[in-house]
Amino acid sequence: MEIFTSWPSWAHAEGPLGQALPTPTVDALREAVAFARRQHGVQQRPTGRPYVEHLLEALEVAVAGARLDDRDLLIAIVLHDVVEDTPCTEAEVGKRFGPRVAALVRWVSKPPGGRKADYLASLAKAPPQAVLVKLADRTSNVQELQRMPWRFQRRYYLETVAHIMPLAAAHPWFAQWFGEWRARWRRVERWPD
Repeated sequence: MEIFTSWPSWAHAEGPLGQALPTPTVDALREAVAFARRQHGVQQRPTGRPYVEHLLEALEVAVAGARLDDRDLLIAIVLHDVVEDTPCTEAEVGKRFGPRVAALVRWVSKPPGGRKADYLASLAKAPPQAVLVKLADRTSNVQELQRMPWRFQRRYYLETVAHIMPLAAAHPWFAQWFGEWRARWRRVERWPD
């Protein structure tokens, strides 16, 4: 199972992105990363790491792992949490990055006050490109699950198996990655609640 943590900053990501993608796409991603960094500000991951590292991990998953190259899809991966986790609005994303990016971000943003299980179940009706955004996001989130407390590990593992792995089935690279991930983490199924 490949782990995607070699792009902790834009400086680390830019070279590999330049080798994999056209220059206009890399330029657009640079702008999206700067925008996301401003929006997320000092926000941190549960592990205490800067939030932008998660966004770059998800981008690395998409480009270096799944070999995705669609400009709007990759921008949406970088921006996937700005509407859910910051004051940024979908309209702001649309104005800055276009309606397609804004629509993808909307699909993967949990509605305020909504139940997470309902949100995850709704992804079964999402367009394939929005599903790819979610798959890149979740791959980043679960690849180093051991850093989290064991109760979180169990809950997140079961949630991933129930809601995310069925979405991955239609995308061969993600299906294989999550299959390997599940084999590595299957012991969590035996843990007590």
